[in-house]
Amino acid sequence: MTPDRPHRVSVAGVIVDERGRALLIKRRDGSTWEPPGGALDPDATVPDALQREILDETGVKIALPAVLTGVYKDMNDLTVSLVFRCAALDGTPATGPRTRAWRWATRAEVPDLADEAYAVRILDALDALDATTPPAVRAHDGVTLV
Repeated sequence: MTPDRPHRVSVAGVIVDERGRALLIKRRDGSTWEPPGGALDPDATVPDALQREILDETGVKIALPAVLTGVYKDMNDLTVSLVFRCAALDGTPATGPRTRAWRWATRAEVPDLADEAYAVRILDALDALDATTPPAVRAHDGVTLV
């Protein structure tokens, strides 16, 4: 983040399986369950960054295009997150250098597993069945919605 470009942009993907469950991860540097994703590098396109981040963190390659399900702004650290509903194309979930755990979670389990700021992203993606659902636009303080 620089004075002339105060916001950071990140991408995250909620991979949904045939049973309607979301693939969630715990990062090695964190303790909460969340969808895989990361910062959008200046030279990367959104689809390329989404596919790379998910592959790096889960071992799963996603199908493109993915459906944008929400735009979320962290009012404290000024990160704008673009969240997509994704379908797995190839691979099996695995841990790795950036991910210490993964799990499939049902819609009912999500509120107990994730902080509100992440749970709403996952639930919005689970609720968006196709590209006709308008993306949610929300703000949070890093933990709860504001």
